Amino acid sequence: MGSPTFPKKKAKLNATPVTYVPRGGLAVESYLPEIFRGVGVSMKHFFENTREMIRGQRPDPVLDRFDDGITTISYPEQKRPYPERFRGVHRLTTRADGSMRCVACLCCSTACPAQCIFIEAGEYEPGDPRRGYERFPVKFVVDELRCIFCGYCVEACPCDAIRMDTGVHAVPYDSREQFVYERDLLLSFEGRDGSFETQNPRHEPGEATHPGVTREHGPH
Repeated sequence: MGSPTFPKKKAKLNATPVTYVPRGGLAVESYLPEIFRGVGVSMKHFFENTREMIRGQRPDPVLDRFDDGITTISYPEQKRPYPERFRGVHRLTTRADGSMRCVACLCCSTACPAQCIFIEAGEYEPGDPRRGYERFPVKFVVDELRCIFCGYCVEACPCDAIRMDTGVHAVPYDSREQFVYERDLLLSFEGRDGSFETQNPRHEPGEATHPGVTREHGPH
């Protein structure tokens, strides 16, 4: 006597059959109506924005960016106002006589967490009154691509020789070498006030107002 057999139940499909219905024919399948509709919307905004620019009715891209019309900034003709404490491209400051404030003490390159600053120190010529207690940078290089704009170099500098108050950011270039700023280029940048000096005046050794100690006038 064999084992009893049971009829197999037909499994239910957990799906709903869909019937394909052709729509519109070749015109719709080629997306031509939607292409023309999209081009029409773009041309509508183009002519409206052109009319506003000619009439001088263009919304301010900073204050009226949520209004209808052009909401983009035409850089570099237009720029967003950066805050006063914005850390921009580095610059090297100068003294009143045009000489560099940097004394090549390496404080900024030591404090830099990204190690994007390289300085080669040099000595002044014999007979120069600054020889013996002050040096100058033969090379001063900042790699703007490696920089994280933390501002540690500005805080570490005892002479206020390096600043980030230019109010501008690095412009786009097509090679990495162009982002490596050397000494002469850093000296050519000016601050927001248009000067090449620092906003924190420093009394230099040898001046009557200098509060510190020099080699010639020590406490002894």
